[in-house]
Amino acid sequence: MMTRKYFGTDGVRGRVGEFPITPEFAMKLGWAAGRVLSQRGTRKVLIGKDTRISGYLLETALEAGLIAAGIDVRLLGPMPTPAVAYLTRTFRAEAGIVISASHNPYYDNGIKFFSADGMKLADEIELAIEHELEQPMICESSEKLGKAERINDAAGRYIEFCKSHLNNNLSLSGLKIVIDCAHGATYHIAPAVFKELGAEVIAIGCKPDGLNINEKCGATHTELLRATVLEKQADLGIAYDGDGDRVMMVDQHGRVLDGDEIVYIIARAAKEAGTLKGGVVGTLMSNMGLELALAKLDIPFARSAVGDRYVMELLREKNWRIGGENSGHVLNLDYTCTGDGIIASLQVLTAMLSSGKSLAQLMSDMRKLPQVLVNVKFAKGSTPLEKVNVKECIAAVERDLAGKGRVLIRKSGTEPLIRVMVEGEDADTVRQYAEKIADAVKIAS
Repeated sequence: MMTRKYFGTDGVRGRVGEFPITPEFAMKLGWAAGRVLSQRGTRKVLIGKDTRISGYLLETALEAGLIAAGIDVRLLGPMPTPAVAYLTRTFRAEAGIVISASHNPYYDNGIKFFSADGMKLADEIELAIEHELEQPMICESSEKLGKAERINDAAGRYIEFCKSHLNNNLSLSGLKIVIDCAHGATYHIAPAVFKELGAEVIAIGCKPDGLNINEKCGATHTELLRATVLEKQADLGIAYDGDGDRVMMVDQHGRVLDGDEIVYIIARAAKEAGTLKGGVVGTLMSNMGLELALAKLDIPFARSAVGDRYVMELLREKNWRIGGENSGHVLNLDYTCTGDGIIASLQVLTAMLSSGKSLAQLMSDMRKLPQVLVNVKFAKGSTPLEKVNVKECIAAVERDLAGKGRVLIRKSGTEPLIRVMVEGEDADTVRQYAEKIADAVKIAS
């Protein structure tokens, strides 16, 4: 990727009130994007957001900036990220904007863009916006200003889109499903989708107050989902993150299935149905067990850099359709153009209903290798991965693993964290190695 000053791998992110997540910058960003987009197409932009309290502030600032640049704005209100991508296409808008920090706590927020085709913005468009951000902000004359309008039926449109992904000859009737919406953007959508498809739904994490998004619930904290599935004797549980592009699942025994396992179920179902095109794309973090299980099915597997952006790039390069991350981002380009938690979970349910198997039975042929991930905070400006003691520690662990495991060290693209991942045959040994490297990183930080 070309060097960017403001855009990261997933838009602009940070802590609310600290640059760049301030009302002043958001207005300037809206104006800069408007200046670039006003030279193209419909001059219409959609804005959706998750449920964190700062969404009101950033939505208003972006709206002002876009209108000042002559762009008409359509406000969607709280809406999952993949819903904004879908609605951007159906409204023939020039772009869609999502105000969300995904799985992060309420005090963080972010601003990311979708192009007219529902994909992430091309590099040249992001760079053009960054160029405009360096220019003085000039408001269009009154007769050229944009207008704003609220789309009141946005949620209903997306609910129907999601429901269309379960075959008409299938029904969720007879299934008891726990749905955890992380007090996030799916709170008013996911329960309705599954109820209208016939399931008995037990909804949790569906009471957002602006501050409780992702708090001890959702795809990043599945303990509540697991406990509720067991308590209610449900057939399965589904958890989304704050903006609805990640999904985790829990089987009837309380076992958590991550993105790797969900990708495996979807890929195997496509292979059995004769609809699989090519292979599967995972990331450097994908469990080796996924690779081995796919190999038994003669399904090719390739790894991209970490991030759904890079999974998408490799899928398009290879002309494959299915990919994802163990964090719960799942892509199936036969159905959607971005990661969509609700659509992915409906594909798993389709596999269950079509095969007559439980969620646990669908996973019986895949064995994950023990994998430990430790997150280590580091100070801005420090470079612990370049320190000699850290390099020596990593090299020593790799020698000990002797080709029977993996070590992966990387910086997070969205938080000041270094992620230490170790994978191998023995769980206790893997944890010891991961903690040993993490301790070295902490000392070097």
